[in-house]
Amino acid sequence: MLTVKRLLPALFALYLSIEITYCQPAKTGNWLVYAGNQMLSPRTNWWNEVQYRNYNAIGDLQQLLLRTGFGYNLSENNNNILVGYAYVYSENYILDSDRKTSSEEHRIYQQFLTRQNFKRLSLSHRYRIEERFMNNDTEVRFRYAISLSIPITKASLSKGALYGIFTDEIFIHANGPAFDRNRLYTGIGYVFHKNFRAEAGFMIQTLEPSERKQFQISLINTLPLFNNTD
Repeated sequence: MLTVKRLLPALFALYLSIEITYCQPAKTGNWLVYAGNQMLSPRTNWWNEVQYRNYNAIGDLQQLLLRTGFGYNLSENNNNILVGYAYVYSENYILDSDRKTSSEEHRIYQQFLTRQNFKRLSLSHRYRIEERFMNNDTEVRFRYAISLSIPITKASLSKGALYGIFTDEIFIHANGPAFDRNRLYTGIGYVFHKNFRAEAGFMIQTLEPSERKQFQISLINTLPLFNNTD
């Protein structure tokens, strides 16, 4: 049987096998992600997120993303509408060079998230609109993500459960060309506590006309900030 003691060393060895280079982007990068979703009341939540994206395993920064937002559940524990802000700092390689150029971006975004359960399978849909402000340029972008998760070692995502996850997200420009990028991700996660879990997986990001691959390691925290024991 697949156990956490066997899984985590294998994932760590895979992570260390990523090519490390500091002169040009490695063929495979790595994203380190922290995501927090704290309930402020039975209906309102605070989203907080940090992504440290690297061209290689770690140390060759591609992008730092800080994102936050406040949401409201239209129904009990579901159908969440959220508005928020994101700051993005990027370091991009100059073509045929080992030098980089940096840029900053500010985003305002609005999103709707809905979830459905089919026995053990959990399905979510996220619809997001972004208003992007980048170095004297502005842009509106639409994003749609579908995500599926299923517990492997237990009947639900309870403490000690190992689970699989699959996500696909497409990005569309409001002004052409329409297609911006697509992110296809699959991974495996482990529930350490009902409010804390970790995931590790692999993503293929398709951009016109190129493709980029990256590993991703995520920590997810859902510890509520209000007392719901009444």
